[in-house]
Amino acid sequence: MTDIGNAVGIIGGTGLTTLSGLKINDTRNVETPWGAPSSELTHGLLDGQPVVFLSRHGNPHQIPPHQVNYRANIKALYDAGVRTVIGVNAVGGIHPDMGPARVVIPDQIIDYTWGRAGTFFEGDLRQVTHIDFTWPYDQAARDVLIQAARTHDVPFAGFGVYGATQGPRLETAAEIRRMERDGCDLVGMTGMPEAALAAELGIRYVCLGLVVNWAAGKSDHIITMEEIDAAIDQGMSGVRRILEVSMASMGALTALPQSF
Repeated sequence: MTDIGNAVGIIGGTGLTTLSGLKINDTRNVETPWGAPSSELTHGLLDGQPVVFLSRHGNPHQIPPHQVNYRANIKALYDAGVRTVIGVNAVGGIHPDMGPARVVIPDQIIDYTWGRAGTFFEGDLRQVTHIDFTWPYDQAARDVLIQAARTHDVPFAGFGVYGATQGPRLETAAEIRRMERDGCDLVGMTGMPEAALAAELGIRYVCLGLVVNWAAGKSDHIITMEEIDAAIDQGMSGVRRILEVSMASMGALTALPQSF
C-alpha cells in the first residue's frame, strides 16, 4: 500500500495513456462511492518516487471528455494515498506564445462546461460546503514543474488561463474569440471539474498542459487529427521529461489538510 501523502498522482490525458519509465509494482481495479474510475490504478516508482497513474480517458483511449467520471477518478487517487496530483492535458493554443508542441503550466482557469458532476458536496448533507477556489492550481507544485522545465530546457510557458469547454467537439472561431476576450490563453476539455474536485478533497493539484494545435481561427487551416498527433509526438517527450525530473520534489511537498 502506498504511504499516505507520499505518492504523487498522475492523470494522463490524450497522448499519455501509459507512462513509460514507470517501474510498476501493482495494478488495481477499484470502486468508489461514485463508481469506477476511468482506468485501473497503476502503482509504481518513477525516478524512485512512489506514483499512482490513472488514464483519464481509459486505456484504450475511449471515454470522451464530457463522460469522464471525474469524481471517481479523484476519489480513487485520494483513497490510494495521493495528496498531490499532476493533471496532464492536451490543449489548444490561443496566446501567441502557446503554439503546437509547447508545454504550458497554467495559473488560472475559466469553466465553460455544463452538466458535469462537479462536486462531492451534494445530496444528504449536514451543511452546505463551499471551498475557496481563488487559485485553482497549487503554486508550490507549479514552481516544481516550472523549475524542471527550465532546468532541462523544455520549451514552456509558465503562465496561462485555461478555458475548459464541454467537448467533445472542438470550438468555433467565434467561441475562441470570445474566450480570448475573457482572458483565456489556452483551451481544453478536461480541466474542470477535475481541479475543483481535487480542491474539495484537499489535494494539491497542478496542470501540465501540452499544446497540440492552434485553437480555432488561430491558424489559416482547419484543425486535423494529423496535426494533433504530430504535436503530441513532438512535445510529449518534454512532458515525460518534466514528470521524471520533478518527482522527488513533488513527493516532498507537505500534504494539505484533509477536507473530506
